[in-house]
Amino acid sequence: MFLSDSYQLLDFGGGRKLERFGGILTDRPSPPASGTVPHVPHRWGEADLYFRTESKGKAHASLGIRGNWLPRTPQGTAFLESGGTVSHSEPDFTLELKGSPFGHLGIFPEQSLNWDRLYRLCQHAQQLLSRPIRVLNLFAYTGGSTLACAAAGAEVTHVDAARNIVAQGRRNAELSGLQDVPIHWIADDAVKYVKREEKRKKEYEGIILDPPAYGHGARGEVWRLARDLPRLLSTLSTILSPEYHFILLTCHSPGFDAPRLKTLLSGELSGKIESGAMSITAATGVKLPAGHFALLTSER
Repeated sequence: MFLSDSYQLLDFGGGRKLERFGGILTDRPSPPASGTVPHVPHRWGEADLYFRTESKGKAHASLGIRGNWLPRTPQGTAFLESGGTVSHSEPDFTLELKGSPFGHLGIFPEQSLNWDRLYRLCQHAQQLLSRPIRVLNLFAYTGGSTLACAAAGAEVTHVDAARNIVAQGRRNAELSGLQDVPIHWIADDAVKYVKREEKRKKEYEGIILDPPAYGHGARGEVWRLARDLPRLLSTLSTILSPEYHFILLTCHSPGFDAPRLKTLLSGELSGKIESGAMSITAATGVKLPAGHFALLTSER
């Protein structure tokens, strides 16, 4: 969970969300918040940063709507110049905050419960194996899941196509005091990397995937979720250890709800499958939808 002074969703509505990251309040787009109205409209004027989309609203399918961050207070200006951090507890790690031209800040808070799950799964697996569990994190972004597993003692291979994002993941490991643990930082296309691992006969006891709707690999490879996710999942059995413990699949794309993710993950692998919606609970008590997950675990 996030430390109480690190992150909070204050309100959402009108296609936007008001969040607190440390001492900074941000007002940014949130498509799932469309069709609702803010519960505490008087708070929105307190935002230090406002993300304004470009007039044409041109979107990058894997990243979001392009635009720019506008500071509304001196604190907002200072944040844009130097960034900030948020802290997560149990597992303990720190993530760097940095505004992107697509409205992101380097963190997806709805993944917090999954980080808790991964931490416990790795701990349990290592008790059974009497050695570190080997985890592959694909589409790994800035490394929240990577650090959750590493904090539990796992050996993690972190794969993301964007070199700057991988570099940010490394910085997050340093901020978390995890720079010396066995994390392999890889800037590569997820599909190609899995195929190479298959040829190398590399095996993992845990696999994590958080694929975008659309994206490009490190060398211009094109990823389309509907076309490529089933193919990728079908190859995962070739790199899963006979002692595998889990596969966690999360998705934020429309049309990929919990039942569909559960069906995709079932395949030919045996085990127990749990699936459901991800969300963030606002200070008002109302939940903001934030994608879906499916978790396949072995029955050991």
